[in-house]
Amino acid sequence: MKPIIAALTTAALLVLLLQTACSTDNVPNQPLAKQIDIERFMGTWYVHGHSPTFMDKQAYSATETYELSDNGKIQTTYRFRNGGLDGKYKTYRPVGRIHDTENNAEWRMKFFGFINAPYYILYVDSNYQTSVVGHPGKEMAWIMSRSPEIDEELYIRLKAELESRDYELSNFRRIPHS
Repeated sequence: MKPIIAALTTAALLVLLLQTACSTDNVPNQPLAKQIDIERFMGTWYVHGHSPTFMDKQAYSATETYELSDNGKIQTTYRFRNGGLDGKYKTYRPVGRIHDTENNAEWRMKFFGFINAPYYILYVDSNYQTSVVGHPGKEMAWIMSRSPEIDEELYIRLKAELESRDYELSNFRRIPHS
């Protein structure tokens, strides 16, 4: 039974990514961060809020780590505990590339070696301690910080950034960290 579920969830992700990948080489449909210092953006970010997918709908203690390779690719590690703070770790490793090198805020993330999905850096504070990432369809978003803890007022302010852009947040989920 598990192989069937895995196949179905993989197929669902592929459909979602293909839907967005087909029309994503155009100009972004929303304002992006003005200028991203790519070296400062690299490193580990704690994911505090997200639009869950079938892969991470029960994510806890989630982190996203970016490393810029010599070839310009962004090696990404998305890691979280599945189902609870003591759940088994799951790890995904999409590879990113900067799509718009003028401001470095528009990336493409390659999943499963062949699907390119857009990744928009919508906001990053001047100290590179908090960020908001989105997607052209406005159905997927992430709130991240450099710390496993985030002030409630700050979290609400970052979520308001998504609301002001008309993101679909009915399923947006706060991610607990241990």
